[in-house]
This record gives sequence, C-alpha cells and structure tokens, in this order.
Amino acid sequence: MNAVTAEDLLDNAARTLAPDPADNALVPLIERGEAPRETLAVLALEQQWVIPADRTAFRHLADRADPASAAFFAALAAGEDLAEHRLSAFARACGVSPERSRTYVPRPGCQAYPAYVAWLSLNASPPDAVVALTADFSAWGGCCARIADGLRTHYGFGDEACAFFDLFAEPSPELDARATAAVRAALDTGALDLDLARTHGRLLQAYEALFWDSLRAAP
Repeated sequence: MNAVTAEDLLDNAARTLAPDPADNALVPLIERGEAPRETLAVLALEQQWVIPADRTAFRHLADRADPASAAFFAALAAGEDLAEHRLSAFARACGVSPERSRTYVPRPGCQAYPAYVAWLSLNASPPDAVVALTADFSAWGGCCARIADGLRTHYGFGDEACAFFDLFAEPSPELDARATAAVRAALDTGALDLDLARTHGRLLQAYEALFWDSLRAAP
C-alpha cells in the first residue's frame, strides 16, 4: 500500500508544483530559434557554476540521510558528474573559451537556485528534499527537451552539443525508483512532512523561474 502511496505522492507533487508555462519566456525563444547565441553562452557559463554546487549539496544530503534517501542523493551527485562532462561540449559549441569560463562572474538571479539547494542540504529533512527536488526535476526535464529540440532545429547544434540537455530530458526509471523507495521509507517511519516538502518545492520552482528570467536579461 505504501508503495502506491509513495508513487501517487510524487506524481501529485509534480503536478501541483508544476510551473505555469507562461512564467518562462526564455525556453520558448530557444525552442523557436529566437534567443541570441550570447544567451546560450551565458546559459552554459551559469551551469558551470550550478553543477558543482548542486553536486556538493547532494553529497551532503546523502551523508545526512537514511539509507533509502541517501541512495537517491548519491545517484543525483553521480549524475552531476556526467552532466559536467556533457556541458563542456555545449559550452564549446556556444563559443565559450576557457578564459571566459575562468573569469566569468555569475548572475545572482541564476545562482539563487543552487544557493537554495545548498540551504536544503543543511536544513531540510532529506525525505522532504527528495519530494521537492523530484517535482522540480520534472519541470526541468521538460525545459531541457524543448531546448535540445530548438538547438538542433534552429542553431545547428549536433548530438554532442545537445547531450547535456538530452541527459535531463530522458526519463530515468532508476532515479524514479530511488525517489519512490526514499518516500516509501519516510512514510513508513513518519519522517516526511509533506507540507514542508511542498514549501521547499514551491521555492525551488520560484528560484528556477528567476534563473530563466536572469538569463533572458543577458545582453
């Protein structure tokens, strides 16, 4: 029974915390090929800051968590390793040089999201963070699928340059299973505060919206 409840809980969180598509003005521009290439370069540069920050946060959450939640966060941290490797090809396709990467100063609005993920790693109950992050990843994956399509169709980017977005756009049954197991374990022990998890999820969505808005403001 708990297994079904855990799955339903995660599905419901993804639906109720899904952002309003109208809140993201940049992804449709990329999808239609109307975003400047410089904006794509800034996206790559910002992600070069986001990925290592999120990886550290996920590792810390894994260290704090029960075994089921720890397995979920360990998988997320490992995924950031792969994402970092794929991001380098996207950055090169955008014309980002090593020197620009080294000297780039990130935008506060873009880094609010990883800052909150770091906050979660220090303050949130790991099972609550599982729910919040899983709901947010659902929206992020949809954005990545649309971006990958736009990059191929309108910007001439090949598979290697799009691989970063393909990674997040593709379903991950293994990660979904780990999230479900973590929530199931938390339900069994009474360790999940669903109201607080939803609050974390709403804040994550707000900070992600700020990420896209800040990118759109790129010169």
